[in-house]
Amino acid sequence: MSFPLAPSGLFDGPQHLYPVRVYFEDTDLSGVVYHANYLRWFERARSDMLRLLGIDQRAAHEAGEGAYAVSEMDLRYLRPAKLDDEVLIHSHVAELSSATCRIVQRAFRNETLLCEARVRVAFVAPNGRPRRQPREWMAAFQTITIAPATTAPEGQEPA
Repeated sequence: MSFPLAPSGLFDGPQHLYPVRVYFEDTDLSGVVYHANYLRWFERARSDMLRLLGIDQRAAHEAGEGAYAVSEMDLRYLRPAKLDDEVLIHSHVAELSSATCRIVQRAFRNETLLCEARVRVAFVAPNGRPRRQPREWMAAFQTITIAPATTAPEGQEPA
């Protein structure tokens, strides 16, 4: 597989796709990606996803409005990525509230799921206290939010 994507990725419907190639510096002695590098890849994918949505985090920070802070993260490692692999990070917004956003991110090598992260970011004021996200940012997120599937009671079909 070769990546037909721009370095900042692109949107495929509500999903942001971000390409990563595994370099020697990403691996441990055995040639397997060091676990913490998934965090870096996921952060880069989230940042570029926001940038493509028109969310200017730097301007908000410099204007004293606030910034996003990771408040919760859950990771599952399923398969190893290895030197020279092409990895594609899939990111989507799963939940949105006035001050937080939950983003689900998955790293794939071809069709193989390597790692999955569920990340909650909170918008915080310069003093570190949670605050409402800018209205324009909420509107941008709403265009790509994937509502969680609802589970129907046993014996019934989902609505």
